[in-house]
Amino acid sequence: MIMRTFSKNQLQRYPIYLKYFKELQADGLSDISSPKIARALGYSEEQIRKDLQAVSDDAGRPKKGRSVEKLIENIESFLGYRGEAEAFLLGTGHLGAALMNYPNFQEMGFSITEGFDVDPDKIGKSIGGKPVLSMKDLPAEMARRHCRIVILAVPVAVAQEVADFAIGSGALGIWNFAPTHINVLDSVVIENVNLASSLAVLNHRLNEKMAKRR
Repeated sequence: MIMRTFSKNQLQRYPIYLKYFKELQADGLSDISSPKIARALGYSEEQIRKDLQAVSDDAGRPKKGRSVEKLIENIESFLGYRGEAEAFLLGTGHLGAALMNYPNFQEMGFSITEGFDVDPDKIGKSIGGKPVLSMKDLPAEMARRHCRIVILAVPVAVAQEVADFAIGSGALGIWNFAPTHINVLDSVVIENVNLASSLAVLNHRLNEKMAKRR
């Protein structure tokens, strides 16, 4: 069986499609065509067709397009939203606490079950109904719950150290919110949330828009 490969940009488009299709479904629409998706989301029709064909076995119908319900089902299955992956949150400061309180992870088939910290004033308390444990408890908890994903929300100065500790404890996937480069083994998957890059894209696109208006 040939494993299909997806670019990072392509993978990042699927949650955008999913959100749009769920909005259509909430509005009572049952079908959608590629030209309408293109107008709504600003992608090319060719790009949309390729993206949807890669995850959907619904070829669409002339003049009607594709089933919105089927597209939602296909994309949710592709993204793993129909299961539930558990993650541990490392670092329960302002950002970490916000992530633990975020209510919509469940819609993505994802849940933060516990937080971990080194601050004795936080250990033993709960955030968003989830316990905060000592970082020393991480290896035992990862083994007990068979959790393999950690979210890194720690200061830059300790990010690599904490990542190494998590990997040594059994982490195979790291969602990194610390604004720094983390070195990991080839066997570990890391996804960096880079706010600076996102802001740079926003500023660049805004400047382009402003330039056209002059």
